[in-house]
Amino acid sequence: MGLTFVTEPVSVSTPATSANLGPGFDALGLALTMYDDLTARVTGDGFVVTVRGEGAGDLPTGADHLVVRAMLATFDEAGERPPGLAVECVNRIPQARGMGSSSAAIVGGVQLARGLIKDGLELIDDAAALRIAARLEGHPDNVAPCLLGGFTIAWTGPDGARAVRLAPADGVRPTVFIPAELGYTASARAALPSEVPHRDAAFNAGRAALFTHALTSDPSLLFPATEDRLHQDYRAPGMPGTASLVAALRSVGVAAVVSGAGPTVLALTEVPADFTPGAHWHSEVLGVDDAGALVKGGMVEHAERGPVAAGRTS
Repeated sequence: MGLTFVTEPVSVSTPATSANLGPGFDALGLALTMYDDLTARVTGDGFVVTVRGEGAGDLPTGADHLVVRAMLATFDEAGERPPGLAVECVNRIPQARGMGSSSAAIVGGVQLARGLIKDGLELIDDAAALRIAARLEGHPDNVAPCLLGGFTIAWTGPDGARAVRLAPADGVRPTVFIPAELGYTASARAALPSEVPHRDAAFNAGRAALFTHALTSDPSLLFPATEDRLHQDYRAPGMPGTASLVAALRSVGVAAVVSGAGPTVLALTEVPADFTPGAHWHSEVLGVDDAGALVKGGMVEHAERGPVAAGRTS
């Protein structure tokens, strides 16, 4: 028996995310209160995408758009594709800046597809949705907080991506410093060495454990908890402005890190009112999104997510 697709449109708001968070390379992620709004409906034929905001005029407008690709991968997981799709994207998350724009598109596509299938949230649960999204993205550190909200710890096991969701402590108020220049994950990864000293790996293991405690229980420890020796220094020559801003913020006691692969900088503790990043930077004070990418419309209902999602053992 085939799937039943709903006739009315569904929509989803996908939060921006920041991954790595200093020492948690490819594992830690945080959902932020900046959103792309996506809407989709089933049509009789073809795939048409309308883009407004970030990426308008540059992003594909057909089946090769990342949102549609994620939708089709999700429909394939469920066993059947609809005849056509019309997708509208209102993008606010800066593209290629280290704020999870590709993860927002992928997670948005997965969620839209789930919403367009009758009982799709049960047929493809959060754990399966995370696995699909991480497979498309290549790693789970951004897609996990985008899907689940809050602060996430993600890993990949024999069955694919897994994640646990934790609630940040009150008082964590992220500030992002966004430059005009673009940055690309592939080139940032190419700057990383194939091996690192054991002492650096041990250092980061301790700081990543401390970060989890600091972000969820004691933000006063975020400054030492955000120290890193695995990726930021290696990437610094390729984005000197980002490295300089991180150093400047840390010199005045701010727990600042490179957001994802950069070039955006993320501050997790209060930035002094008189701190000036320079004319090339746009700053925004954001909150932590605690809901993730929830589907609206169609025939879906949501239960409140607990502290552990998509990582529950059977």
